[in-house]
Amino acid sequence: MSHRPSSGLAAVSTALLAMSRHLEVRDVLKTIVASARELLDAEYAALGVPDDHGGFAQFVVDGVSDEQWRAIGPLPRQHGILAAMLHKAEPERLADVREDPRFEGWPSAHPDMSDFLGLPIQDGEETIGALFLANKRCPKPDGGCGFTEEDEELLSILAQHAAIALTNARLYERSRELTIAEERSRLAHELHDAVSQKLFSLRLTAQAAAALVDRDPARAKGELQQVAALAAEAADELRAAVVELRPAALDEDGLVHTLRTQIQVLDRAHTARVTFDSTGVRALPAAQEEAMLRVAQEALHNALRHAEPERVAVSLFRHGQGALLTVADDGKGFDPRTVRRAGRHLGLVSMRDRAGGVGGTLTVTSEPGRGTTIEMEVPGG
Repeated sequence: MSHRPSSGLAAVSTALLAMSRHLEVRDVLKTIVASARELLDAEYAALGVPDDHGGFAQFVVDGVSDEQWRAIGPLPRQHGILAAMLHKAEPERLADVREDPRFEGWPSAHPDMSDFLGLPIQDGEETIGALFLANKRCPKPDGGCGFTEEDEELLSILAQHAAIALTNARLYERSRELTIAEERSRLAHELHDAVSQKLFSLRLTAQAAAALVDRDPARAKGELQQVAALAAEAADELRAAVVELRPAALDEDGLVHTLRTQIQVLDRAHTARVTFDSTGVRALPAAQEEAMLRVAQEALHNALRHAEPERVAVSLFRHGQGALLTVADDGKGFDPRTVRRAGRHLGLVSMRDRAGGVGGTLTVTSEPGRGTTIEMEVPGG
């Protein structure tokens, strides 16, 4: 591997582009490690993210097989050179890590390593991780380190941008957690309304049965059967609150399954009939799937809260390389121009922003007495 500055900077640029393609923290960590190992032509690379208990919350390696990694055992603790790097926040470049007085050995299954280069990853004054590379693939000077000062400079550039990528990934995951918490709260409110209505009916029916026990036992028996039916329905809704109110796992379940599950909850929670239909949809880029989910949720919320519909139909179909989402209700509708003049947007601005942010389009069709149809199209990937 050439270490001329032009080729080094080109390799750094390639590594930075690779990091920028990922949003999940684990994916970012793996990309940083693989990029560092390739950039410096090292046999092994690792990245550790410290926890608050003297260990590592995450430790990602490259150059070690899955079988080797399982044989090595638990994640390392913060000791020896690892601890020095995290606590002093200074680079370490060593000819032979095994001869350093701070070296405390490694597990029997651990690969043998000699020359070593390590750099902290810092966000301001905080050390949020550390990069380690070992065994430079090159002729080494007698008793010297294969890693050069230029290698250290290149890795320093990568570490600075790795800090930005890792911080952004953490913020992204945190924003997803907040969005999920918000959606859980909304769905919990919907289910609370449904269960409250059933419990209110249950109480009235039980009171009626009690009043009829003495003078009309037959009617009282019928009312008690109704009590049993209402109690069963309320129990079903409470089970739904436990089973269905889990975070929307787009990465695991996909957009179609996640939408179908949430619409089933809303159909039970409202008097309006809420349906879902979907065929032929391919997996979309993560950002597009999340935007479509949020637009669908906002459109459903508007319809069920404001439109007084009898039916809301949601569909998601393949459209070219992308997909077309439609949320249509038969409610009271509105005049979009009047809504804009009144300064009320019914979430339309945020829906358009979400669609535009992923290269999609949003179309709203509505008029008083004729319901509302919202369509969102995304291009796919």
